[in-house]
Amino acid sequence: MDKLFCFIILLLTFPSSLFSQEIHLLSHRDSLSIRGLSVVDDNVIWVSGTNGTVGKSLDGGKTWHWMTVKNFEKRDFRDIEAFDRYTAIVMAVAEPAQIIKTNDGGKNWKVVLSDSTHGMFLDAMDFLGDSIGIVVGDPIDNQVYIAFTRNQGDKWIVELNGPTLKSGEALFAASGTNTKLFWDQKRKISDFLFVSGGLHSRLINDDQAIDIPIIQGKQTAGANSLAIDPSTSRGIIVGGDYANDSASASNCVLISLNGDKIQWSSPAAGPRGYKSCVEFLDSKRLIACGTSGVDVSQDGGNTWKQISNQGFHVCRKAKNGQLTVLAGANGRIARLKW
Repeated sequence: MDKLFCFIILLLTFPSSLFSQEIHLLSHRDSLSIRGLSVVDDNVIWVSGTNGTVGKSLDGGKTWHWMTVKNFEKRDFRDIEAFDRYTAIVMAVAEPAQIIKTNDGGKNWKVVLSDSTHGMFLDAMDFLGDSIGIVVGDPIDNQVYIAFTRNQGDKWIVELNGPTLKSGEALFAASGTNTKLFWDQKRKISDFLFVSGGLHSRLINDDQAIDIPIIQGKQTAGANSLAIDPSTSRGIIVGGDYANDSASASNCVLISLNGDKIQWSSPAAGPRGYKSCVEFLDSKRLIACGTSGVDVSQDGGNTWKQISNQGFHVCRKAKNGQLTVLAGANGRIARLKW
């Protein structure tokens, strides 16, 4: 009885010490860099990367089917959005900027957006549900490139007057997560936000641009990724300096969204090093990754601990399920075991 009583006291006093988080490698492919990742459910995973490569798993990452999209063998697929085992949209960077779509599991692809404007470089996509989507790209004549879709990416409409960026300000195509479509609980409308970096790092939408209290002032520094918890309207921004990825100062900011009003706060103990992606697993648990390693939080982003020093570019949780997957350099794909 005394032993049982002591164990109960230990459980109540030190709950976090009794739970561990581990990274389990699922797959790797040398010479492949993966930055696009979309986890549909606990079984269906899509990834995209260099050399026109797309990968798909239908069993939670145990086995993979790899494909090279014809006529895109030299393109870099920086982001992917998947809706089921058959339907996915892939974003190809540089000129021409293109988005392609498959409806048959990757057997055939069609171009649904193409823009050969000089200087085009798409950075990230996001979808609210299965129909409404946004893609953002580097500024053309200082104006951010923005296009919207309302039919699952079959047709895109370019916004002609995107937000204006400052000199030396741009967007990072690090993980496809620098932009977020979300439902504004207060105004009862869909809205979008994205984060910029470089000489200036700001949180931006159509109406305003607000300076982010994060490291900035050089081309390799600034915000990289934005995540919003839809149940609480809280958000988090991560970044850093990818040229000095071991530095942890001012690499993470917590945000509270209240209509047009945004409040900032700093975590008590932020993640270690440069982070290119952050994701809510639920209202309390988060994961962040970068070339510096993988960190997790169990208190809404206020304190973080590193669970792996292995680098990954992107981490995403299943849209419908609990599976959390990471992907990065050398084709590494892994899952988080909580």
